[in-house]
Amino acid sequence: MDVSRRSFLVRGGATLAGAALVGPLLPGCAPAAASLAHIQGQLLGPNAAAGHLLRDPGKIPAPTRTVDTDVLIVGGGVAGLSARRWLHRHGLTDTLLVELDGQAGGNASAGHNPTSAYPWGAHYLPVPDVRNRELLDFLQETGSLTGYAPSGLPIYSDYHLCAAPDERLSISGHWQDGLVPAVGLSAEEQAQTARFFQLIERLKTAVGRDGRDAFRIPLDASSADETYRRLDRISFADYLSQEGYSAAPLRWYLDYACRDDYGAPAAQVSAWAGLHYFACRKGRAHNATGGDVLTWPEGNHFLAGHLRRQAPTPLQTNTLAYDLRETAAGVEVLTYDTAARQSTRVRARRVLLATPAHVARRLLAAVPGHALPPAAAFHHAPWLVANLTVSGLPQGPGRPLSWDNVRYGSASLGYINANQQDISQDTGGPRVVTLYWPLTDEAPDLARRHAYQTSYAQWLPRVVAELETYHPGVTPYLQRADLWVWGHGMVAPTPGLLWGPGRAAAQQPVRGRIFFAHTDFSGISIFEEAFYQGIRAAREMLGAA
Repeated sequence: MDVSRRSFLVRGGATLAGAALVGPLLPGCAPAAASLAHIQGQLLGPNAAAGHLLRDPGKIPAPTRTVDTDVLIVGGGVAGLSARRWLHRHGLTDTLLVELDGQAGGNASAGHNPTSAYPWGAHYLPVPDVRNRELLDFLQETGSLTGYAPSGLPIYSDYHLCAAPDERLSISGHWQDGLVPAVGLSAEEQAQTARFFQLIERLKTAVGRDGRDAFRIPLDASSADETYRRLDRISFADYLSQEGYSAAPLRWYLDYACRDDYGAPAAQVSAWAGLHYFACRKGRAHNATGGDVLTWPEGNHFLAGHLRRQAPTPLQTNTLAYDLRETAAGVEVLTYDTAARQSTRVRARRVLLATPAHVARRLLAAVPGHALPPAAAFHHAPWLVANLTVSGLPQGPGRPLSWDNVRYGSASLGYINANQQDISQDTGGPRVVTLYWPLTDEAPDLARRHAYQTSYAQWLPRVVAELETYHPGVTPYLQRADLWVWGHGMVAPTPGLLWGPGRAAAQQPVRGRIFFAHTDFSGISIFEEAFYQGIRAAREMLGAA
């Protein structure tokens, strides 16, 4: 059975067993401190301290200047950048975007060192559905899509399509091809795995009574047929049990897929979302399949950078929006430049809140009439991302180093090889690998608190111990370990979130002045949804104008 991405169109891997990252390691698991003395690095992350000023704005100095603009965009993640670009393309050029962090991009942020650029978050884009014209047009402008074949199918740059080998799984002491477990399965486990992916193939072509695809990207293009939407009201884990999917290797893989894309296990994700993860991928291309992905050393920061550069309108980083009021002429927002320590009063006709829902709620504390659900309606697990510079990776038997490298039963999601696309890379030289670790073993608030309280000196032995489970003996080869904690990593599509009444209501503009765009309002945090959210909100603004 071929278990590669090209066959199953999916990524995966999560843990059914393993120590909690923020909890104590088993005795003997952590490398001795002396053995780590040669490793350099630092602990980084979004500007949480500045963000938390929203809770106590009295600490912020009063505004000393006033700025007027037609549209203020609060938030420079992909949704905010997408809206800014769309507005500029359609003639609305008097805009100002403010972003809290030092670089725009949100969870498509990136870093670099002398060895390589590397992602701090989202790191790939699946080959898109050819019906997603806005996204295809954007990819053509980035150079990732180089043209169209006589068949009409897009042609993607070979430099941007993920280079082979793309995926491998360490299982039973051997690296196998692909991430779906295929080694040591019983006949029943093999049969259940095959049955699940046969179901996925049927769902990919399923159409609801309204003529829409059952599962589609963006989500809003999916069918409203209750046959499918009812699956949003139960968990993916319960659905799998009801349908007789009990095979441990398959359940491990599906749990991993949910943790990988949603930051939550299958028991906390709706069945609709769990199936959508697989059934929505319908990309076609002249030189790629729906299972292929586009990727770059810096991850999706490549795409965020193009979004930023495709609109020349002002963009201010290190700037917190902390107070929002309606006025007779529109909206007034107070902002704080955390670098200059100066506040500004921004007067705008309209404002776009391209922020997570919990930030938007705080900003709207004095604004009646919005329909944002309480913060508890959104599940955001914290994440740890580790960019590890190594001079070598001791390899075990089986498949060679790949782009995506996962270990069966691992507490983390594995690592990607940030140098996979570098054709000049000396295979024996240093490289950067990016380890992803959603902190899902505790309730999000508790895990977030523990993550913020953990120092670099405490994180480092845990990260090194995890990498040692992949590559025994790797510690002497580890040169740098740069770590990033995402307090609110991504929204999880918990049961009832996607197709309950709250999500649609939350996206509605307030009196034609306040608009919303963020993947929280999609319920799934992927680039395609953020890109769509920005365009959707921009169109609403242009229509209101």
